Amino acid sequence: MNYWLMKSEPDVYSIDHLAKAGKPEMWEGCRNYTVRNFIRDSMAIGDLAFFYHSNSAPSGIVGVLRISSEAYPDPTQFDPTSEYHDPKSLPDNPRWLVRDVEFVEKFSRVVPLAELRQTTGLEEMFVTRRGQRLSIMPVTPDEWTVVMNLPGLR
Repeated sequence: MNYWLMKSEPDVYSIDHLAKAGKPEMWEGCRNYTVRNFIRDSMAIGDLAFFYHSNSAPSGIVGVLRISSEAYPDPTQFDPTSEYHDPKSLPDNPRWLVRDVEFVEKFSRVVPLAELRQTTGLEEMFVTRRGQRLSIMPVTPDEWTVVMNLPGLR
């Protein structure tokens, strides 16, 4: 099993949106080749991910989701009305992929980025690194355990 951290702005798509859906939802709009490669090559059905609210007050981890599908072409890349439209991406050779995700758990509190940066064992976690802007990033099993054992999450 692999572990991930997946970022979304809560006013665009929040953990509450995913929980309310009650079914797997498409994680769309990733337009970075490193992220695309994670989705295509490294993620697997059953992997767990931290749901991270970005550009919020405070930004941080708010819960857990599960990867629930194989990778498939992001339909928004072909939709000219979508903000994620990519006119250079062709249906027979799509550039961008998605995975479906499902709600697992919402934490009782946000784990802010400042706390992650101050927590022993998370010094090398991708999200704590200065300038790290990927919307999906790997999390090591040890980092996963450290976060899951932080006080007051449940």
